[in-house]
Formats: sequence, structure tokens, C-alpha cells
Amino acid sequence: MSTETEKQPNPGAPVNQPKRWTRDYIFDVLKELGIHYIFGVPGTNEIPIIDGTSYPENGVHYVECLHENIAIGAAMGSARMTGKPGILVVHVTPGIAHSIGNLFNAYRSQTPLIILCCQQQNELVTQEPLLASNLVDLARQYTKWAHEIRTPAEVPLVLQRAFKEAMAPPNGPVFISIPWEFMMVRIDDEAHMKGITKISSHFTGDPAAIEQSAKLLAEAKNPIIVAGDAAGYADAWPELQELASLIGAPVLLQTFSSVANFPNNDIHWQGELPGSQAAIQQVFKDHDVAFLVGFGAQAQLAVFKYSDGPLIPDHVRQVYLTNNTWDIGKNFYGESAVLGDIKATLPLMNQYISKHVPAGAAARNKHLEVLAGQRKVQWAKYKATALKQPEIWAVLIADALREVILERKLEKQFVYVHEAVSDGAPFQYLLPFGTDGAKPISYYCVAGGSLGWSMPASIGIKLEPEGSQGIKTKLVVNAVGDGSSLFYPQTYWTAAHESLGILYIITNNREYHTLQLGLQQVIAAYGNAPGYEWIPKTTDPEYLRINRPKFDFVTLAKAFGGEAGEVVEKPADVKDAIARGVDYVTSSNKSYILDMRTAQDTPPPANAQEVRDLLYRYYIDQPALDFFHKHAEANLLKASSGTAVPANVPSIF
Repeated sequence: MSTETEKQPNPGAPVNQPKRWTRDYIFDVLKELGIHYIFGVPGTNEIPIIDGTSYPENGVHYVECLHENIAIGAAMGSARMTGKPGILVVHVTPGIAHSIGNLFNAYRSQTPLIILCCQQQNELVTQEPLLASNLVDLARQYTKWAHEIRTPAEVPLVLQRAFKEAMAPPNGPVFISIPWEFMMVRIDDEAHMKGITKISSHFTGDPAAIEQSAKLLAEAKNPIIVAGDAAGYADAWPELQELASLIGAPVLLQTFSSVANFPNNDIHWQGELPGSQAAIQQVFKDHDVAFLVGFGAQAQLAVFKYSDGPLIPDHVRQVYLTNNTWDIGKNFYGESAVLGDIKATLPLMNQYISKHVPAGAAARNKHLEVLAGQRKVQWAKYKATALKQPEIWAVLIADALREVILERKLEKQFVYVHEAVSDGAPFQYLLPFGTDGAKPISYYCVAGGSLGWSMPASIGIKLEPEGSQGIKTKLVVNAVGDGSSLFYPQTYWTAAHESLGILYIITNNREYHTLQLGLQQVIAAYGNAPGYEWIPKTTDPEYLRINRPKFDFVTLAKAFGGEAGEVVEKPADVKDAIARGVDYVTSSNKSYILDMRTAQDTPPPANAQEVRDLLYRYYIDQPALDFFHKHAEANLLKASSGTAVPANVPSIF
């Protein structure tokens, strides 16, 4: 709402009038919730909403992006930092269509969003005008609720329901289609939203179910814990650490965890679940009880055969705890299940188990401590090997970034945004995602897997000076593969336009490396399978390379306003380059681009075996994160075709 001034003699000049329109209900809500940003790509239909950000008293800044998938990605980053809904305004059919990739990511990662899509004029929609369509059906599959407003009178009702649903557990996106003229309807000067109903996420589970679950864990001979995103969102590290110690269990994270669901400086931490059917089965096969806590993304792989058995073997007794009924017993039978907030409920389970500690827990804890020491030694050797290579291995980037963060005492002031999908393990293990200052939201990824989200997300993260879990965003680092970085290079423009200092590290291997790995896994699964016997024309196809012509990523960024950066080609130069980048972005309001050459120009392999050896060597040489399950040093799993696949190869896309 604006303040009163005298009318201007020039009718084309802006006039501050003491009036309110329906769009001001939106700003009532944002003011109450302390939300300060709206993200979007301008369109005529959206101007009535965007105009509301022009009034300082509304306290909302419009962040202009050059693609809707950038806008929604940035809104996701803001939401993840604050724990409040990110707000996105999109333009009719193309607007929501361009957003679908990251809307899917938000839905799978349980990110709270409010998507306001400005539909064409209500009286015209049935006649199928330019850009109009059934917008609700486009968005419904990946939202908690999708609705098109029927009349301006229901705007407060719909906003109340939308924000309530986005913030209620489990969080998620909500979509509202609004005929654009509905936002310009005059309302009474005293008409305001009363507020938004808030449903507390801190609810405990049923006492009987808690006791049943605790009893199963206390009686387990060899338990395992899988921590999903709901655990990280609940900030439940201390409670999970206590449980892991009580029962002596290794803790694995769901594949493509959205946040750091367990601290990596705890001896029980074993990294993420692997990305193949056989490797996941190997993880579970010797356990009798699995505690699946906040575990939503339960099948993060691309190749699965029922004939090879379920991901979790039938003999494993399963215990669930999460705040979402859909994720309980979704794919497997749970012998015991608790619906409740993880941080509020785990202490009750721990209290029971502390009185019935399993006899073998102490021995397992000691074993895990020994394994953690062995893992540290192996990774130190791996780093030494990496220093001798002609190209830059990811371990050097991750370790140098760790050292710079610690040297500058940024443990509580950094957020790492991860889309270097071929190189997850070094960053997840070496960066300080532990109890010395970090929090679950110090790490950010998405469970959906739709590429091109991380550079946009870095914008929303950097805009928020402090996260809901107490960490600050002085240093925002986005490690992204060369292929993923090319989805939305327009992101650099918004970062420059908003004066955001973000360190972009491009792991440049000049190919779609995960797709190369995927091709090998498909061949392993179906090359000799009866009824398929599919073999590609070539195992090193040109269409999976992006080296001709070569990209100049630093120059590309400069074209969009990214003023500084450098190409790093030698392992010995990595640490200094990262130090320069960190110092630059933390002392200025400008981004820095590091083009890390993780592959050099080499002659193409001569045959299929050579291709496979070159691809897998990287993972065979790399130590495992999961030492508890013996996946160290070139542990190969035989597929049905007889082809050996390293257990630590990441999920494919």
C-alpha cells in the first residue's frame, strides 16, 4: 500500500495513491512471514504483482532472472536457507512449462514454494487466446496443491491455503493460477489478510509405535541407519548421532541427498547409498534391521530388474520414522513405523534404547572407529596420487576448498552447492560438513536430478545472509559440471545484476561423463540379457562429448557480467586458484569463475574395453566412502551380463 501525495500534473508520471488492490494481499502475507524476495521473468501479465515490489514499505525485492527455470531454482535456494516458502511469479503457459525441471526438483526435495502463474484474462481463456492453457494440469503432478482462482473474492482464501500447505510437513511447492486482471481489483483500504495458519512440524509419534521401533533397534544384531532429507531438514544431527552410537550402526545417506543428513566427521558416517541395484543390495545384505529415518528418495537409480531381487533384501526388518506418510512403507514393508518429527521423536526412541543397549554395539563402534581411520589414510594416499596426474582430479579441488575454508575460519559461514554429479564423493567426504560449525543446510543438492538447478540456486542462497539453522552465507560455492553449467549460463547475469559474490567451480571434463558411465551400465545390464542383447554402435559416441568446439567458460561468464575468473589446468595450481576465488567473492560483491580442467585433450580410446577401463579407472582408484561394507579399493560388482562395475560409480541420468 502506498502513501498519499498530491496528484502529479503529468499523467504519465508515477502517482502514489492511498489505494489497495487484490495483489496487496500477497504483500500482507510476505510481510507477516518475513519473506523479502520474489523471483521471476517479467511479462505483461505479471506487472501488477511486480509493481508491488516498487513500494519500500512492502519490504520485498523483485529478483529479475532471464529464464523461469533460473527463477524457480533461485527461489528454491532462498527457501532452503530460510525454511520459508520461496516466491515465484511466472508467465502463463511458457512460464510454468519452462519451470517444470526445477519444479520437479523442488517437489522431490520437499522444498516449500509458492508459484504464482498469471493466467490470461478470465473472460478470454475459454476462447484459447495467445499463451493460455490449462495451467493447473501442467503443474499438478509436482505440487502439493494446484488451483486456478475463480473470482477475485477468493484471493485471501487461496493464499491462506497455499502458504499453509507449502509450510506444513512435509514441505513442498504449491501452484496458483491467477487470471491477471484479478490482481488489479480495488479492495477496501482496511482489507488485509488476517494471517497464515501455521502447522507445527514438531510433533512426536505414537508412544506405542516408538517403543516398538526402539525395541527392534535395541534387539538388532547388526543394524544399519539410512538418513534421508527429512532428517537434515529437521536439524537432527545430535539425535541421530546418539542413536548411531547407542546401537553401533553405520549411517548411510539417501542417494542424492538434498542436504547433509548426517555429519561427516562422525565415525558412523559412510556416505550416500550407491547408485546401482547390486551395490545397494550389497550394503543391506548382512544387516538384520534397517532404520529408515526421513528416507524418501528410495530408488535413486536408472537400471533395475525384478529378477535380480529387491533393493533391500527380504530378510532385513525395516523400521521407519518420518513426517510424511507417503514415504513410510512406500516401496517396502515396514515392520514398525512412526509418523512424527524426527528431531522431536528420536529422543524418545533413544531414551528407550539407552536402557536396552545392544550387546554388540560397543564392538561395532570400535570397528567403525578403526575403519574411519583407515578411510582417512586411503584418501590421503589418493590425494597424493592425484597430484601426479596430468589433469585435475576432484579430490584436489575438494581438499583445497576444505583447507581454504578452515584457514579463513569460514566453517559456520559457507554453503556448498553441489552439481558436480560425477564427483560427489570427494566433496561430501572432505568438506567440513561436521559438528565443528556446519549444519545440514551447509550442503545443498536436489533429490530430483533434473540438471541445471545449482547455478540458479546459488543466487537465492547468497541473497539470504543467514540460514534458518544458524549458518551464514559469507561464502557460497557452486561446483557444477561443464554440461550442467551450460543449461542456464544466463544465471551469471542475475548474479552480477544483484551484486552477488559467488564462487563457481566448473569441473570441466569436456563430456557428459555421467552419461558415459550410464552407457556402460546399460550395456552391463542388457548387453547379454535374453530378449535384449543390445549393443551400441560405438561405446564412445560423439554425442556424449562437448569438446568440439571447446567452450571458454570464463569468457562466457564475462559476456553475462561475470567479471573475473581463470582457467586452471595443473594439479599444483588448484589450491592457489581456489584461495584467490574465495578471497575475491568474500571481499567483493562479484562472482568468480574457476574453469577446472578435470580432463585434458587425449586421443580417443581405440576400443570398447579401453573406453570402459578409462571411465572406471577413476572410480577404481578412488577409495570408497563406505568402508563398513567393504567397498574399498576396486570392489567390483558383477552384473547379470558378467561385466564388472565398480560399486562406487554414481547414479546415472
